Amino acid sequence: MTKETVTASSRLALRGDLLDFTGTPAWGALDDPAVRFRPDHWLLIEDGRIVGAQAEDPDARWTREDHRGRLILPGFIDTHVHCPQLDVIASYGAELLDWLNTYTFPAEQRYADPAVAHAGAERFLDALLAHGTTAAMVFPTVHKVSAETLFEAGRQRGMRLLTGKVLMDRHAPEGLRDDVEQARRDCEDLISRFHGQDRLGYAITVRFAPTSTPAQLAMAGDLCRQDASLYMQTHVAENRAEVEWVAKLFPEARSYLDVYDRVGLLHERAVLAHGIWLDAQDRALLAQRGAQLAFCPSSNLFLGSGLFDWVAAREAGFAVSVASDVGGGTSLSTQRSLGDAYKVQALAGRRMTAWAGLHAATLGAAQGLGLSQEIGHLGVGTLADVCIWDWARGPVAEARFAVARELHEKVFAWMTLSDERNLAAAFVAGVARHRRPEPPSHP
Repeated sequence: MTKETVTASSRLALRGDLLDFTGTPAWGALDDPAVRFRPDHWLLIEDGRIVGAQAEDPDARWTREDHRGRLILPGFIDTHVHCPQLDVIASYGAELLDWLNTYTFPAEQRYADPAVAHAGAERFLDALLAHGTTAAMVFPTVHKVSAETLFEAGRQRGMRLLTGKVLMDRHAPEGLRDDVEQARRDCEDLISRFHGQDRLGYAITVRFAPTSTPAQLAMAGDLCRQDASLYMQTHVAENRAEVEWVAKLFPEARSYLDVYDRVGLLHERAVLAHGIWLDAQDRALLAQRGAQLAFCPSSNLFLGSGLFDWVAAREAGFAVSVASDVGGGTSLSTQRSLGDAYKVQALAGRRMTAWAGLHAATLGAAQGLGLSQEIGHLGVGTLADVCIWDWARGPVAEARFAVARELHEKVFAWMTLSDERNLAAAFVAGVARHRRPEPPSHP
């Protein structure tokens, strides 16, 4: 095979309406310079990276896929989701603490079985891709094998995947508790084998403060201090009963968030889910430490946890991403999460634009994770994690799209009415990892 043949085979051009962001949209602005829209353009991908975009047809050296009339976006980034909880998605009638004991913990106990963990990881990542999510920060279970199988499945698919063994050494059932020293050894082994390999990153994964002893929290903070490239993920201030429990368990801490800060778990690569019941001092601390908060609107509504104040977070100056939190959330679809985010903000008298929502699921999430040089937009040099969407599917959405006037109206209608059924294809580093089956043609 000649060098020219190899080069030609690595060039891919995708035609469609390109939409991404070059900055952070202002809250409430419908016409915003941070929005980059290039209708009917070719996105040029070489060796898995975006190398340009143009309106003119590329020459014969490029493999061309013509998706004119479709929307091309960066792949979504889900910053908080639980792999084993696919098994309990859409479970009836519980608030957070009851949910954990009734549904979550029994589901997670099954992941001690390597076969269950392997099958679960494969199913979960394929489901993410089928919903247009190409990168994720994921909770497995306390079992080391659950993290191993997720890392291996992510590597096979070329995905940007951040995960790590869950830490829990108290207030959890038998089979879901570890101990400080064994947990440390497991983390160190997993870090040495997976962190920074391919597109994998290790996240120190504290379930939440009540299920870790002070000694385990201190160990987790020590791991973060030893290697600043490690991520950290946990939950904070999701539910009022949970906040009250934390106050009793950690009476020396000023707040729930302070429990983590005291041991060094708040830093620029920390992602904390929920944050509904934080005060102004907590929000200022998040901004000071450079941590990111994952807003999980579908889960917050489904479990009745509360309404997140996104405007207060913006005013405090810390990054906010939007996450599915499956299985408290009821869908892996980012559009459904964004639709719920709009409703949460509307209840507070604020209107979330499509730009604010989509930015938080793409460029904003990437920036919060320190990964905007790699993912989150369609700029030159980024890896081609790209998804191709139908603007509308079905007579209702098609009729709505036909009468939409300006760009925001079209994109907002798409965000509200679309879901995974609109996804035509998902590319990871320029490789098609999901394509919607097309109906058979009839003579």
